[in-house]
Order: sequence, then structure tokens, then C-alpha cells
Amino acid sequence: MPSTLIEIRRACSPEQETQLIEAVQAALVEGFKIPAEDRCVRLIAYEPHRFIHPPRLSRPEYYTLVTVTAFSGRTIKAKRRLYLAIVDRLGELDVPADHVKIILNEVERENWGLRGGQPGSEIDLGFKVDV
Repeated sequence: MPSTLIEIRRACSPEQETQLIEAVQAALVEGFKIPAEDRCVRLIAYEPHRFIHPPRLSRPEYYTLVTVTAFSGRTIKAKRRLYLAIVDRLGELDVPADHVKIILNEVERENWGLRGGQPGSEIDLGFKVDV
């Protein structure tokens, strides 16, 4: 049950925003093997002057930061799978691979309050974390 934030530095149509969100959601399902109905992906579009970028970028308007906060316990193989899936899916939307930065924040399950305020470590998630 990752909580994910996509940050971009350009204006997009509602359709394009939905495509970005759905691309990252699909990458989470592919990379971390979460259930498809486990959905918590948000998008913030900044005005370009409010989001600086590395100077080497050929198309700075496409600089994209994806921050995934997830339960700890996934293997490096799953993390690699996630990173590649995010880059591949965003690439299908014309975002250059070298314009994507992904940050993974891992949080112990007991530090998540879920399903009416229960610690995540005390509930059956319905999926495996150690993939």
C-alpha cells in the first residue's frame, strides 16, 4: 500500500495528468506486486520557476520526481523492477528516462495507521511485502 507522489514542472491537460498517474500506478503493481485496487498516487504540477532541475537536461519541462513511501521489506530485485517500470511507463508518455528521479522511502509497518487507526503491522494486508 504505497503512498506515491509525482511532481512535474509543466502544465498538463487533465487527460495527461491521469495518464501520468495511471502509468506510475501500473509500475507499482508491476514492480512491487501490489493489488491493482491498492491505489494512492497523487500528482503536483508546479510552475517551472518553482521547481529547479539539473542543468544537463535536454527537455527540462519533463523533469519528473516520483517519491514512493512504502512498507519496508522489499528486496533489491523488487526495487529495481519498480524503478525500471516507472521509467519505462513514463517513457511511453514521452518523459525521457534520464529526466526521472525516483526516491523510495521505506517505513516500518507499525508506523502506518490504517483501516480505522490500526497499526499496519497488526492487519492482514492481503498481499506480500517481501517480494
